[in-house]
Amino acid sequence: MADPYDPVAGVFGISVAADMVGTGVQNLRAYEKAGLVDPQRTPGGTRLYSVKDIERLRQIAALLDEGLNLAGIAMVLRLEADNARYAGESPPSAIADAGADGISDR
Repeated sequence: MADPYDPVAGVFGISVAADMVGTGVQNLRAYEKAGLVDPQRTPGGTRLYSVKDIERLRQIAALLDEGLNLAGIAMVLRLEADNARYAGESPPSAIADAGADGISDR
């Protein structure tokens, strides 16, 4: 079992994570499909979100509230990861390279 005090250990199911962020489970699936978040999986395929994933999802929600689309959010997250890397810090989230080029905002 994952250590619940480890910020990168997946401990929250998708419904709990969606409630914590204030969005729907379909949105979390869309963010994963867009490459914005990469939750851990159980052997059976169930998504498990970590504290770091929840922080990232809240950041995504805040950027959406500011009017950015998913492609814009991917760029912001990628730039933040690059800046952290250049500054010699660890990236601000569990995923260092956010999103792939050509993400559509469907």
